[in-house]
Amino acid sequence: MPSIQHLLPLSGPRRGEPPQTRPGFALAAASLGFAIVQLDVSVVNVAVRSIGADLGAGIGGLQWVVDAYTVAFAALILTAGALGDRYGAPRVLLIGFGVFTLASAACGLAPSAGALIAFRVVQGAGAAALGACSLALISRTFPDPVRRARALGVWSVTGSVAMAAGPLAGGLLIAIAGWRGIFFINLPVGVVGAWLTTHSADQVDRRGGPLDLRGQVAAAVALALVAAATIEAGTDGLTVAVVIGYLLAAAAAVVFVAGERRSAHPMLPLGLFRERTFSAAVGVGSAQNVMYYGLIFVFSLFLQRAEGLSALVAGTAFVPLMILLMTGNAVSARLLKNHGAGPVIGGGGLIVAAASVALWLSVPGGAVARSLGLVIALTAGLAAVSFGMGLAMPAMTSAVLGAADGSQAGIASGTLTAFRQSGSVLGVAVFGAFADAGLAGGLRASFAAALILGLVIAALSRLIRS
Repeated sequence: MPSIQHLLPLSGPRRGEPPQTRPGFALAAASLGFAIVQLDVSVVNVAVRSIGADLGAGIGGLQWVVDAYTVAFAALILTAGALGDRYGAPRVLLIGFGVFTLASAACGLAPSAGALIAFRVVQGAGAAALGACSLALISRTFPDPVRRARALGVWSVTGSVAMAAGPLAGGLLIAIAGWRGIFFINLPVGVVGAWLTTHSADQVDRRGGPLDLRGQVAAAVALALVAAATIEAGTDGLTVAVVIGYLLAAAAAVVFVAGERRSAHPMLPLGLFRERTFSAAVGVGSAQNVMYYGLIFVFSLFLQRAEGLSALVAGTAFVPLMILLMTGNAVSARLLKNHGAGPVIGGGGLIVAAASVALWLSVPGGAVARSLGLVIALTAGLAAVSFGMGLAMPAMTSAVLGAADGSQAGIASGTLTAFRQSGSVLGVAVFGAFADAGLAGGLRASFAAALILGLVIAALSRLIRS
């Protein structure tokens, strides 16, 4: 990958750039912010066994350790984008680094599972600021389309590498410093990111209207209640509390939609969804994250609980997934030029579906016994799923941005991110509920769900205009 200095010299702004910006610093800050957010989405998965043993958390508690972060991230990212418009992306990005770093330190020091979950919520709030304003900072710093495309390439590759490398990095850190090390490593990264941000721009461009606080609260309540009810259902079945939780979540969702339709400054402009390509591509993003993060969570539980592997060995098992995900990204970029987004996404969905069938067939119907052959079969199958995901991801993003008006590119990308992270929340909750009922049956149910979601992705691709 070309160096940032080669792509975007640090000698000062060129013609057409906002005054008093330092493009190299801005790109480095934005890429680091995006990378650390993506890393923490996946790195905790290999730590669940160690956290559970140390803090006495069951599967339900471990689901919340993962989901507390993504609930806050998904629920707050659109508001974080609005704050970036109002107060300037560099300022909100700097606050995001500060909140994320302090929350990471608190997570590393957490004395109990409940405290860890609470600090993960705060960490997710910081991640929302980083995720929303890293892209906004690039957009404002590089108005020239050619240079912006190069910058976005660096930004997206950095995030993809971080997400894919999360399980292996987590395994290494746990082997060296225990599970708390996966949070403490964020401290120097956060400090560097904050320093880069303070040197990225001298001017703050303030824009935007009033914040949609009612929509923000309704969205957060709906998402949290869905996750809570699903996790509770996996533990105790369809109880009265679970039914009430789903009903309250539905009511909060109705309040959210009604409020957005009436608001002069909506958090989520519903008019975007009138465009068929946009709606279908966002649906693809949600389905992908439900499937992928659910599978990663269940696979990590299988490796460490059923197979008794250490966090380091379990993290190493994710390396083929990382390689095939990045390979799919590279192949997708080439296929997009000749075939368009729809066929590429559809091909990725069909690969996911086929791999899911093979995975389902590889798991015995009874209890899961320790077997190297089963570990190899599941790793190979999930690597194929990762390749299908890698094919679809760049094409999906291209479809979303291509379907939105240029003036709405920021809110379109923020909407896609919000829906994808919401999918991550549901994936961990639903697939974790499968595993809570029994690991062998949970694996088979998870692979059956992945098959259905792969077919859904393929079907949605037919609605996308290439």
